[in-house]
Amino acid sequence: MRAVIFRKSLPIDDLDALVDVDLPRPDPTGRDLLVKVEAVSVNPVDTKVRRGGDPPEGMRVLGYDASGTVAAVGSDARLFKPGDAVFYAGARERPGANSEYHLVDERIVGRKPTCLNHAEAAAVPLTAITAWELLFDRIGVQRGNNADRRSLLVVGGGGGVGSMAIQIARRLTSLTVIATASRPETQAWVRELGGHHVIDHTRPFAQELKAIGVPAPDIVLALTGTAQHAGQIAEVIAPEGHLGLIEGAAALKAFDPGPLFIKSISVHLELMFTRAQFGIPSMIEQHRLLSEVADLIDRGTLRTTLKEIVGPIDAAHLRKAHALVESGSSIGKVVLAGWPAA
Repeated sequence: MRAVIFRKSLPIDDLDALVDVDLPRPDPTGRDLLVKVEAVSVNPVDTKVRRGGDPPEGMRVLGYDASGTVAAVGSDARLFKPGDAVFYAGARERPGANSEYHLVDERIVGRKPTCLNHAEAAAVPLTAITAWELLFDRIGVQRGNNADRRSLLVVGGGGGVGSMAIQIARRLTSLTVIATASRPETQAWVRELGGHHVIDHTRPFAQELKAIGVPAPDIVLALTGTAQHAGQIAEVIAPEGHLGLIEGAAALKAFDPGPLFIKSISVHLELMFTRAQFGIPSMIEQHRLLSEVADLIDRGTLRTTLKEIVGPIDAAHLRKAHALVESGSSIGKVVLAGWPAA
């Protein structure tokens, strides 16, 4: 089967940063599904892994978000059958989805929304899981009309996770949703997704928030550029507020604990790969979560955040997609769909 791998950690403009290869087609066992991959999207985690050092096993297939069709199932699989259309975000410790056929545990897989094609569906899983788990499972936001009247600041509203967090918060909760965006096209995008207010993160947060009448947001999701914005976030977040982080240990270390301690801020860390990595019982919640997201998309409550299809799934187009994500200027999600003609 065709696949795209990296062997050495190289700049993305190096032709050897990602290369095309042929690999044996795997067989599913246990609760695994063998999925015929139809589309994938690129996330910051793909670029971070590629830049983070040479793979110790000599080569690695990247790719987490995927949409495709179940080709075969393991002996213990019971949630899906061959022919089912599915979408999912995969697991870090297993080979990735940048291959024609991919093994994934069915407990982290959802049915593909019927109203979306595979490219549109591939843009959704990782960011939807991250935003959903952060808001509902980590921070404990209450769903429903008038259930939770707090204010939410999404730092990085135009990115993949930000684009889903805005929708989820606006459509499923009563939070006042504020998003940061600096360019006119990004500001228009976050308003289109449902943000009540947009502030410019290139200007002082305190000044921008005061101007819209929400000087101290109760919840802040720091989704991108956290090291740059940490001081301002600590300044504006409300006492007894909630801070959500997704950028890893570096983001946590960017904060001076003193101001957070004085305000009794609760810090919530979210890594959507945790459940699959440790095989904990709540792993099945990602199947349920993605199934509910699919229902919400089919009802028109949520939408895909696909902004660009760069081409079919091969090394050249994946290098282009990685470069777009690394630029920090992409809006929504970058997707690759289909395979080049053999």
